[in-house]
Amino acid sequence: MKLIEDSMNSLEASIPKLAQGAFQSAHDQALTVSCKVMRAVNGTLVETYAERTETVVRAIHRPIKIAVARYKLMAA
Repeated sequence: MKLIEDSMNSLEASIPKLAQGAFQSAHDQALTVSCKVMRAVNGTLVETYAERTETVVRAIHRPIKIAVARYKLMAA
């Protein structure tokens, strides 16, 4: 049982690295296809172009807090 748990922990530890690689790949592909990507950076909306130049589009509104629903949906 210990071997299975160690293997699982090792695999789980690699998830952030895999996710970062997937994000970078998707970002680069989006730049290749559309020549620009929209990102949120430090409270501003920024447009990044394929040649790696950036333009600030506008400030982003502060997040709005929403109360969590306290009921369960019934399956149909």
